[in-house]
Amino acid sequence: MIYLALIASVIVGVFIAYVIKPKNETVQILLAFSGAYLLAIIALHLLPEVFISSSNKNIGAFIILGLLLQLILDFFSKGADHGHIHVHKKGFPWTLFLSLCLHAFMEGFPLEQTHNSLLWAIVIHKIPIAIVLTTFFLQSHFKKRSVLLYLTIFAAMSPLGAYTSESFLFLQAYKQIITAIIIGVFLHIATIILFESSKNHQFNIAKFIAILLGFGLGFLV
Repeated sequence: MIYLALIASVIVGVFIAYVIKPKNETVQILLAFSGAYLLAIIALHLLPEVFISSSNKNIGAFIILGLLLQLILDFFSKGADHGHIHVHKKGFPWTLFLSLCLHAFMEGFPLEQTHNSLLWAIVIHKIPIAIVLTTFFLQSHFKKRSVLLYLTIFAAMSPLGAYTSESFLFLQAYKQIITAIIIGVFLHIATIILFESSKNHQFNIAKFIAILLGFGLGFLV
């Protein structure tokens, strides 16, 4: 279920980018919704769980570490993990792609069979990211075979992270610490998306409604 949902989110994003070719404004609204939903899941579910279940008094420090880690990844991904790609150099942007893959790999770590709210938050978040990444590949005129390979690798990263977390038993001892770090990563992404939801600080009713819907859905689940 987890693996299929994560892979399907990328497939849906690729399909939308290839077939529907949505306008940037539409992608930004979807990003605003996903950012709000992700932030709601963090505040209402992940943070209470990690603080209640962990005996580590420094668990908050690992959340800050996750924020700093995502800040570093942003330097290499050029903002692609929250919907923006600004690459002007010729050739394939390896640092951008590898940082996106690392981010996707980490997303899979805290996923469990019983944590459907977080799973769907990641799924909803990955769809617009896959749209942005696919659109970038199309506009960069890379070979279709290469694009398919890169997107397949990207789609496999989150399932691989979930599989790694489940399969290597020694990681279970650090489950809460890893989850705290991922919370920090998610916090950075969600807040950046919401901060960027209003261009030039202008009120956008469509994005505001999308944010309200995201918060509402996060509260309901």
